[in-house]
Amino acid sequence: MKKIHILCFCLTALVNAALAQRKPVVPATDLVKRAAMDNLQKGYERYRDISLRIWEHAELGYKEVKSSALLQESLKNAGFRVEAGVAGIPTAFVASYGSGSPVIGILAEYDALPGLSQQAATEKMPASGRTSGHGCGHHLFGTASVAAGIELKRQLEQQGWKGTIRVYGCPAEEGGSGKVYMVREGLFRDVDAVLHWHPGSENRVALDGALANKSAKFRFYGKAAHAAASPELGRSALDGVEAMNHMVNMMREHIPSNARIHYVITQGGKAPNVVPDFAEVYYYVRHPDKDVVVNIFDRVAQAATGAALGTETQMKFEIIGGTHDLLVNRSLSEAFHRNLVLAGGVQYTTQDLAFAEEIRKTFPGKVPPVAEAAEIKAFDAPDDMAPGSTDVGDVSYNVPTAGIGAATWVPGTPMHSWQAVACGGTEIGTKGMMVAAKALTNMGIELFNDAALIKRAKDEFLQKKGAYQYKALLGDRKPALDYRD
Repeated sequence: MKKIHILCFCLTALVNAALAQRKPVVPATDLVKRAAMDNLQKGYERYRDISLRIWEHAELGYKEVKSSALLQESLKNAGFRVEAGVAGIPTAFVASYGSGSPVIGILAEYDALPGLSQQAATEKMPASGRTSGHGCGHHLFGTASVAAGIELKRQLEQQGWKGTIRVYGCPAEEGGSGKVYMVREGLFRDVDAVLHWHPGSENRVALDGALANKSAKFRFYGKAAHAAASPELGRSALDGVEAMNHMVNMMREHIPSNARIHYVITQGGKAPNVVPDFAEVYYYVRHPDKDVVVNIFDRVAQAATGAALGTETQMKFEIIGGTHDLLVNRSLSEAFHRNLVLAGGVQYTTQDLAFAEEIRKTFPGKVPPVAEAAEIKAFDAPDDMAPGSTDVGDVSYNVPTAGIGAATWVPGTPMHSWQAVACGGTEIGTKGMMVAAKALTNMGIELFNDAALIKRAKDEFLQKKGAYQYKALLGDRKPALDYRD
């Protein structure tokens, strides 16, 4: 009997030792995520080609005809139902696959910026035949989101999961507030969670919010006259613009220090010897609080009224855009961070490193190490509000929303720069784009399999939103389809 007890004890010890050495069981969803990332990597060249075609088109807001059509075609070929021209915007679309809940949305952008024509080079070299460029990397943004949507559709089919995946084609993020019209149209009404991302110079979860923004074009109308022979007969519209600008610049002393006001004179006359009978100035007002933005904007409009009165001109203004601040959802963001870590950072080749080192020489000030492109920034909550604005903010006030940034540019690259355009036209941009596509896909897979996460996100969304009833800052105007004219 004693020998039997000793034998049983030894067998138990051996089994326990074997169990201790065995690798932990990988969750089924993680296995699906890894297979999905492999699928995306196999499509690397296809998605690179799509993004580079949009990079070459470099179409401005509401004019992204070729870019939007290319993304729509890719989704249709993958089996999505595509509704084009939504919310009164010819280049906006919604692509859907599946049925029922949960409904997971992915945002896609594809507009370029004016005045940023650039080749994929390490020195400033405008590209022939175009004056605009993707200084915010939206060619990568749209393509990665479409890639993630297509892969999630594949997984819904293969795994037999229930639910709906939607890719939202969102034009004119750069000042045109495209998503605001889509929100106003109710296109996100039944969505459970929305995912987005943005090109950048590091891999991180977006926890720092955004600035609310309201913009308008102020137009002054005067009387033309010969500036030398009969100036007394003229009333200069440009004087109205300059008087307005002067008053607004004095106003800066009496607004919150974290507010931002920018303007550009878009039209100021044609010849010095003709008193201008028309002039226009384009204004942005920003602040972390949407209510403060509205207050400051109203004061800017009062300055315009006063300027017209003082110069004996007439003034009218047109609201161009208006976006909310970003309602950050920590529940979704924590999960998104895990899925970004699973996707990994950007790995540079020797050729990539050579390009990076050369372009870094053009950056001002202290430059972060190139190795940061391979890292995932720690999950934390910075105290400072992000300096930019985005119409994703309006989506976030209607649906639980989370986003990430991916290193599509060499670390230290400033946004809206020729260097950003250049990086976006290289393998550096494509590799960062694929990191984003993998992270979006991983996060989507998690949401389709974790009803509790969606509930936590919705509870947090309702708590943070509170009693506020969403209202578009741009009012009930129709989409400003000609704002880039």
